[in-house]
Amino acid sequence: MAVKVTDVQVLENPTAFTSPFRFEISFEVLTPLENDLEWKLVYVGSAETNQYDQELDSIEVGPLQTGFMKFIFEADPPDVKKIPIKDLLEVTVILLTCSYRGKMFIRVGYYLHNEYTVDELKENPPPVPIPEQIQRTIMADHPRVTKWQISWDDPVQAQTQSDLESNSTGFQQQEQQSSISISSSSISNNLTEQEKKNSVQTEETVQTQNHSQKIQTIKEGNFIG
Repeated sequence: MAVKVTDVQVLENPTAFTSPFRFEISFEVLTPLENDLEWKLVYVGSAETNQYDQELDSIEVGPLQTGFMKFIFEADPPDVKKIPIKDLLEVTVILLTCSYRGKMFIRVGYYLHNEYTVDELKENPPPVPIPEQIQRTIMADHPRVTKWQISWDDPVQAQTQSDLESNSTGFQQQEQQSSISISSSSISNNLTEQEKKNSVQTEETVQTQNHSQKIQTIKEGNFIG
């Protein structure tokens, strides 16, 4: 692997729904590369279909010489008008991905919880959403991470999937252990409808049956932490 992501910190969390997403990303370049890395952030608008997924922003990072790099990735909040009203509140997913030469080699999923901050609106959500009154909380202690080995600058290498374990504070990976993790109903076009129906229910972030049902439609995976 030519690039090793060493840490991702979710900044300003929780925050208002209308605030930008901000991540501090650290990675190590083990081998100089010819092209830049492309980072993307996707907001999953509905657990039932990828039709409502929104790519919030993308950024290219380079040149990539051997050593450590750190940067802040900031992305605008989703357009509330493009999210089904029934899926706006409670639990959804955001996906942070990184690709090289069009090949994704890491995907980080976080569960996200949206709720009104005013009790009256919590009990009786308005038919027309009021984004300014919604608070967004990212479950930053439980990222789901999937990694793939890619060909990098050597087109002969075959692509295979490899999943590594990170702890609850981020990506401090243990060299001798591995596990599978990741989230979401969407970002990869290769996900099938059947995969979207597979699930694992969280125990810490989902307290109601409605929350559980929505998470169960996202995708099969295990929490890291």
